[in-house]
Amino acid sequence: MPLIINADDFGLTPGVNRSAVELHCAGVLSSATLMATGAFFDDAVARARATPTLEVGCHVLLVDGIPALDPAQISSLVRRNGQLPSLARFAAALHLGRIRPEEIEAEAIAQIRRLQQTGLRVSHVDTHKHTHLFPAVLRPLLRAARACGVPAIRNPFEPAWARRTTVTVSGLRRLQITLLGWRQAAFLRLVRQAGLATTAGTLGVLATGTADVSGVLRSLLAAIPAGAETWELVCHPGYPDEHLDRIRTRLRTSRAEEHAALLEQIPRAGVKLSAWRELNGTTPAPPA
Repeated sequence: MPLIINADDFGLTPGVNRSAVELHCAGVLSSATLMATGAFFDDAVARARATPTLEVGCHVLLVDGIPALDPAQISSLVRRNGQLPSLARFAAALHLGRIRPEEIEAEAIAQIRRLQQTGLRVSHVDTHKHTHLFPAVLRPLLRAARACGVPAIRNPFEPAWARRTTVTVSGLRRLQITLLGWRQAAFLRLVRQAGLATTAGTLGVLATGTADVSGVLRSLLAAIPAGAETWELVCHPGYPDEHLDRIRTRLRTSRAEEHAALLEQIPRAGVKLSAWRELNGTTPAPPA
């Protein structure tokens, strides 16, 4: 059961950066997705260049951050203060057709190019808070990936069997993620048409920030079905530090707990740690 384990938020803080590299060197992490406008982008790049076996993707920010482009170039995407909106504001504007797709594409290209200009090979793309669940984001993101030569993209949909193992989550959040699942068939068709590779799905979306991280991870790993399909486990490990204290995020103590849980549970699970380059251009067929 091949499993890609990816750490999001690379570039956020020194503690997050150090955690990702240490986990990779310990053999329990495949890749990390780097925030092009993260406050500690340069630190993350230096660590990644010193660890060439760590695959680095682009964690495209369209919400809760600052853009790579001049705000004047992407006026439909940013707020009046020049910053990217909250997820709720973004989703509402997207639904109302107020965000221009060419601006999403331009911003994504700018963020991917910023990574590539450092000499890093960008293995794949994903988005902060999984905004590419929405077709109106996915289409321009796929065009951006193709324009930059990025071969793979995260499949952000979590299978029902994985959601069932995550019991320490509110009913509302579970319902939200379950309802979004109907978009997966369209997602896979668009990815296939674009010629990019992706996985069978992502594990840990529902579990992000939950209590009993180690227990939830153990249950997820035990539930992975036998077979040749490659899954991605998304995680947010990190060492708490003064920089994390200054950031508005619900993921604080859970980052250290995830770091410890990965070190404890992955070696016990018997999974085959895989990599984005091993997808070889494959995209699962859309469900019937």
